[in-house]
Amino acid sequence: MATTPLAARPSDPLFDLRWRRALRDLRGPLARLYGESHSLQDLLARIRDMAEGHWRVRPDDLKALDLARDLDPDWFLSQEMVAYVCYADRFAGTLSGLPARIPYLSGLGVTYLHLMPCLMPRPGQSDGGYAVMDYRRIDPRLGTMDDLQNAATALRSEGISLCLDLVLNHTAKEHEWAEKARAGDPRFQAFYLMFDDDTLPKDYERTLIDIFPDQAPGSFTFYPDMGKWVWTTFNEYQWDLNWANPEVFLAMLDIILDLANKGVEVFRLDAVAFMWKRMGTTCQNLPEVHDILQALVQATRGAAPGILHKAEAIVGPRDLVPYLGTGRHEGRVAHLAYHNNLMVQFWSSLAARDTRLMTHVLRTHFPESFRRAGFATYLRCHDDIGWAITDEDAGHVPHLQAHAHRQFLADFYNGTFPATFARGADFQSNPETGDRRTNGSLASLCGLESALAAGDPAQIDLAVDRITMGHALIASFGGMPLLYMGDEIGLLNDHSYESDPDLRDDGRWMHRPRMDWDLVGRIAREPDLPAARILAGVRHIMAARKRLDALAAQVPTRVLDTGHPALLAVLRAEDGAPITCVFNFTEHEQRIASWALRLDGPQEDALHGASLRWDGDTLLVPPYAALWLRRAG
Repeated sequence: MATTPLAARPSDPLFDLRWRRALRDLRGPLARLYGESHSLQDLLARIRDMAEGHWRVRPDDLKALDLARDLDPDWFLSQEMVAYVCYADRFAGTLSGLPARIPYLSGLGVTYLHLMPCLMPRPGQSDGGYAVMDYRRIDPRLGTMDDLQNAATALRSEGISLCLDLVLNHTAKEHEWAEKARAGDPRFQAFYLMFDDDTLPKDYERTLIDIFPDQAPGSFTFYPDMGKWVWTTFNEYQWDLNWANPEVFLAMLDIILDLANKGVEVFRLDAVAFMWKRMGTTCQNLPEVHDILQALVQATRGAAPGILHKAEAIVGPRDLVPYLGTGRHEGRVAHLAYHNNLMVQFWSSLAARDTRLMTHVLRTHFPESFRRAGFATYLRCHDDIGWAITDEDAGHVPHLQAHAHRQFLADFYNGTFPATFARGADFQSNPETGDRRTNGSLASLCGLESALAAGDPAQIDLAVDRITMGHALIASFGGMPLLYMGDEIGLLNDHSYESDPDLRDDGRWMHRPRMDWDLVGRIAREPDLPAARILAGVRHIMAARKRLDALAAQVPTRVLDTGHPALLAVLRAEDGAPITCVFNFTEHEQRIASWALRLDGPQEDALHGASLRWDGDTLLVPPYAALWLRRAG
């Protein structure tokens, strides 16, 4: 930061223009959060001073990027966007080794790389890196901040935007702020939610939901050395921040702008649903959360308008949509949010061989498009799968009961259900409800692990088809597809974590294997390997996506109610050349009339280029097929 007072220097006209634009959508949420008073003017002045300070030292190449994205604000909604998610060490060893892997990413069509937690974590257990000890340092096992900046520059030169995690709800208890709070500094004790006795914690606990009931029950921890209770939603070593304190907002904004100047283009804002607390609620998805997000996004626009924010909110459908902007927040909050409901419904339909619940949920709860925002679509990620299926939604499918279906899915994917193809494991069982979440890699849950163990070529073929059909779904549904590292080559569950004392208590490491570069090397020599077939399929799907304007995220996504229980049909209603995407969730050929798909005239498959099979006006859909239908000619 410059040492000369900003007021003593001439103002930058471009910054002034951007600040005035940001201020229109910044004042309202800050007033709702912190009150409309003289102190609000002081807060706005401090935010402006901070933003201008970071703008003045922003590198010229990043300022050029800002300008390009100001002129094309919907750049991230393009059908050319393809994302990849990985752990830096498990993908490239270190950050300095990352540039050498860029050709592999480019070969997949990747334009966005999310590196899983890289910032300095606490020693020992760290919730996979989400217990951050220092936001301004890189985990030394990965490298340095200079290494990150160099990697960001190399990625950007190849058209790949770097995404980094930023944990907003909490810090590690070893963070400097927490250490000062523990030492009795009242300024930093106000950064956290601390209580002198357990009266209020007990009152809050009546309506809170345990996030990790097995490993970290409860939401508060007592520290005898302080004589205080601290809010710890996730783990004892993760202290919840007090976002009702504007000093927390300023501190986090300063971190965002500093990292943006290091070349980070996208911030994955972790655990945002939990940031605001109110007695008598679950303290999740409260309205103030969206005000915080809008204020962070708009304040960032003043200094770095090329930056995106992605909300990590793994919540039910009704709570998910507001993270992309509704009502007064429309077009003003997060640019991206995870479509976890699409992910859950993919696995539900695959196990049940029935898409009726999926069709209902996706038709009923989600708008066809958003204003300057879109979903990140995915099949798997670093986290577990929570079977978020409600009684209300299940009630729309004959003979389906939500609790029984959740039990079926957990049994199917942990491998105990008779005749299941999946191999996974339970995670965080809830003894009160009987609900269980699920761990497992994409390939193992899709049946590749069991098929390879049995040496059954037919089952291997079906597993490969499930994997490729799923990737065609996330590439065409609407949003930015996320490829999770190793899924594109069918990596299986990895149980080696069980021998690592820092990892063995967290079963999610089962589906976080290291990238198998030896297998990648074999693929070129052995094109019949399942891994080779999966990789070829994923590359083909992503390349086809880039050619089709109708698959851009801003094009409306209309889920069709065809009445067919085995097929999902989605219309991407682009005016010039709409595409109807059809997915078969069974191992059997399915038939559907052209009128049920609202098809008009002769059709071709824009994904495969192969001839479609018809029986009169009835389309024949092969097992686990994905078809992207458009008018021929």
